[in-house]
Amino acid sequence: MTNLSAAEALERLKTGNKNYLASGAFLGDVSAQIRENTYKNGQHPFAAVVACSDSRVIPEAIFGCGIGELFVIRVAGNIIAETQLGSLEYAVEHLGCRLVVILGHDGCGAIEAALHGECEGHVGVLTSAIKEAIKGETRPEAACLLNVKKGVEIAANALHDAKAVGAVYHTATGSVDFID
Repeated sequence: MTNLSAAEALERLKTGNKNYLASGAFLGDVSAQIRENTYKNGQHPFAAVVACSDSRVIPEAIFGCGIGELFVIRVAGNIIAETQLGSLEYAVEHLGCRLVVILGHDGCGAIEAALHGECEGHVGVLTSAIKEAIKGETRPEAACLLNVKKGVEIAANALHDAKAVGAVYHTATGSVDFID
């Protein structure tokens, strides 16, 4: 799958989301054959996705992908810090991913926490990054979008061999809006 261009990978994700919406079921291949194949031959994902840790956001299902098709990094608030950049560099440089998707979602608890208060401990690290990205925005939907755009900016500046795009997942409908 790594031979896909960024444009082909993006089209594959859009088609996968349409199929997911139409079927209402998980469409990815998780068979014993694909597990054995990826064990023997390694992984060859066609895209990397940075998604929120929210249990309602499952990139493989959302995009109709199975084992070995996506390189998924999950972190609350889908923020991009050094550790996420390291994982993305690995996906691009070693696995050949040409598309990086920063996937936010509506109803994000990390966004809400950043909007409504100071968080202590390690959660504060996440909300501080979000607060920096949203620059005083108070509307959750707009804050989500600004946070995704900041992630795209960070990824695009660091990863020159891949295209970075943003997307927002709508938890109630299952649809994904890609951001140009």
